[in-house]
Amino acid sequence: MVILKSPREIEKIRRSNIMVAEILEILKEKVAPGIDTLTLDNISEQLALQRKARPAFKGYRGYPYSLCASVNDQVVHGFPSKHPLKEGDILSMDFGLYYDGYYGDAAVTVGVGKTSELAERLMKTTKEALFLGIEQAVPGNRLSDISHAIQSHVEAAGFSIVRKFVGHGIGKALHEDPQIPNYGKPGVGIRLKPGMVFAIEPMVNAGGHEVETLQDGWTAVTNDGSLSAHFEHTIAIMEDSPVILSTVDGTA
Repeated sequence: MVILKSPREIEKIRRSNIMVAEILEILKEKVAPGIDTLTLDNISEQLALQRKARPAFKGYRGYPYSLCASVNDQVVHGFPSKHPLKEGDILSMDFGLYYDGYYGDAAVTVGVGKTSELAERLMKTTKEALFLGIEQAVPGNRLSDISHAIQSHVEAAGFSIVRKFVGHGIGKALHEDPQIPNYGKPGVGIRLKPGMVFAIEPMVNAGGHEVETLQDGWTAVTNDGSLSAHFEHTIAIMEDSPVILSTVDGTA
C-alpha cells in the first residue's frame, strides 16, 4: 500500500533529507586519492549524531556500517574499508538517516582525482537519467513513466540499467511501497498522486546490466567488471510538480 503524506509529514521528511544532503556534500569534498572509505563512514556517522539523527543503514537488516561506499565495479551496498582510494576511481556514496520519526535517503557518485572519459560520461548520464525520471513524477502519470524515462536515456547513451535493485517509497519506514524499477514500458503501474514520496535511484553500468552479490551478503558488483554509477534523490509529488527534498538549499 502506498502511503500518502500530509504537508506536515513532507516537511519532516524534507528536514531529514536536508541533513542527508549536507552530509553528502561534506563527504564529497573529502574524497581524494589516499583517503579510505572507512574514514568516510566514520565521518558520516559522527555528522549524523551531531545533528541528533540516527544513521539509517547501520543495523538495517544487519548492514554493519552507516555509509554504503561502492568503488568502481561495485554497484550498491559496498562495505567501507581501509583500502585507500586511488586516482581515477569512482565512488558511489549512499547515505540515509532517521530524524524525528522520518527517514532521508540520497546517493551520489564522484570521481577520485582525474577520471577517464568513460567514467565521466557514465556519471553524467546516470545523474541526467535521475532528473529525467523525477520530471515524470507528476500527478496523473503512471509509475512506469519514471522507469521508462530513466531507461531510455541510459540506453541511448550506450549504457545499461541495473534491474536487480529499485527505488522505493520512503517516510516513517526507510523502504515503503511502491518499488520503483529503473526500466520498463511507459503507462504501467499505479497512478501518481500528490503526497507520494519516493526515493528514485538509477544504478547504471558501463557494460552489461547483470550483477552479483559478494560473499559478504551485501556488496553488489557488475558481472563483467565494468564501472557502475548510482545517483538518488528523495522527492515529493505535489499538486503540479515534483519537489526534490534531498538538497541543501532547495536546488539540485
